[in-house]
Amino acid sequence: MKRSRAIAGSAVLAVASIATMTAATTATAATKAAYNGACGSGYSVVNSVPVTGKGTVYLTYSAKTGKNCVVTVRNSPGKPVYMYTYLTASNGSSDWVYDSGQYTSYAGPVYLPAKGVCVDWGGSIESVSVSVSGSNCGRMAAGVVRHH
Repeated sequence: MKRSRAIAGSAVLAVASIATMTAATTATAATKAAYNGACGSGYSVVNSVPVTGKGTVYLTYSAKTGKNCVVTVRNSPGKPVYMYTYLTASNGSSDWVYDSGQYTSYAGPVYLPAKGVCVDWGGSIESVSVSVSGSNCGRMAAGVVRHH
């Protein structure tokens, strides 16, 4: 009898462990993609917007260079999928800078000198895209977010 109780106890622990691992995996998949540092040293995240269910677009800024940088990061790297990221001055004073292609984890980085200038930025992963217009005008304005 002692032996069968030990086996039954082990089975309960095994099932509990599997349930815990499944819950942890599900929770991890639901979290947003972390900024990956792709813009380089000295750049700090100043804004971000989710690409619903797919990843996150990050707007970063370097006070040293006066440049903004945008990168679109997938929640879960994997097989290459179409990704796009862009950045431009809201007032039309600059060309659009962008990066697009088939990527496994992120698109970008793209850079724009934009000290004290409002910027439009965004990105897409597969068929889901998001754009932000008129943001971060030197006073951390939130801008207008559009999900597409």
